[in-house]
Amino acid sequence: MKRRGIKLRADAPYQALQAARARDSQADWPLLYNQRAGIEGTLSRGIRGFGMRRSRYMGLAKTHLQHVFIAAAMNLSRIINWVNEVPLAQTRQAAFQLLNPPAMA
Repeated sequence: MKRRGIKLRADAPYQALQAARARDSQADWPLLYNQRAGIEGTLSRGIRGFGMRRSRYMGLAKTHLQHVFIAAAMNLSRIINWVNEVPLAQTRQAAFQLLNPPAMA
């Protein structure tokens, strides 16, 4: 019967994972993650609301121009909502999280 061996990984992906875990445990990590969350929200709005996932044109230059116009439209939409005092959407909560009663203060 052949015995199973355990292999310690020393390749580049493993080293990158260890570096990312070390970076995530630093004190300034929540600030960096919050910044990323804002960027992810902007990309999601561009994809879902403005059709940024598909390009109408062939070629990198025309596609870039379309993305620039979409970004301008998103900014214009934000300005119009700000002038009209449209409130920002609240962060959604999972149904399971809603079952948990709020902590007593």
